[in-house]
Amino acid sequence: MAGKVPAAPKEQATSDPEVRIDDWREFAPLDLPPILVAALDNFREHGYHGTSVRDVARQAEVSLPMIYYRYGNKQGLLVALLEGAMGEVLRRTRLADAEAEGRVLDRFAKVVECIVLHMTHRAATAALDAEMRYLEPENRKKYAALRKEVEQLLLETVDEGVAQGLFEVDRAPDTTRALLGMCQAVSGWYHTDGSLTPEDIADRYVAIALRTVGARVRPAPRSRAK
Repeated sequence: MAGKVPAAPKEQATSDPEVRIDDWREFAPLDLPPILVAALDNFREHGYHGTSVRDVARQAEVSLPMIYYRYGNKQGLLVALLEGAMGEVLRRTRLADAEAEGRVLDRFAKVVECIVLHMTHRAATAALDAEMRYLEPENRKKYAALRKEVEQLLLETVDEGVAQGLFEVDRAPDTTRALLGMCQAVSGWYHTDGSLTPEDIADRYVAIALRTVGARVRPAPRSRAK
């Protein structure tokens, strides 16, 4: 059919390259493709429904067919941003968890610290989580599975802390979801020009999280490089 945008070949339908992570506490500037930068800006300013592919193309200075070819449609832009952000936080939390070498207090503290650092350093993309309600069923299912992996990792540390007599909670799943909601909210109010650094906020939220689970002892404080 004349004027029809050709479907992207399979190798081009994959996600953009993953953010390289050498240290889960270190965050290089997010290097998104221009199309996703424009999509992120528009979604943040106008919301998903208030954004058009034409707006994104205009800001990114690319043609409409280019966006359709690379991402399929507006839904594809949202999927790329959401899955990219959640994929990054999942990889970081796994690294943080592994660094604790099985010590449950350290596991819990490091995972919470990692999540809060992500919510500050990646506040723009993390705040898009609220837009998941606009995902189509299959896309929502895939994204929810990534979110569930992060939740499950934190839940495991809470369960283990309870089993070892280090934590005291009534219902570990409810407590875990409450902690994640608390951490997620940071992306909505954090500003780079505020008086607190991401590290300051992470330290405070780790302390709040430890009190929330009724931690009877605390992990050794982390020494920071000068």
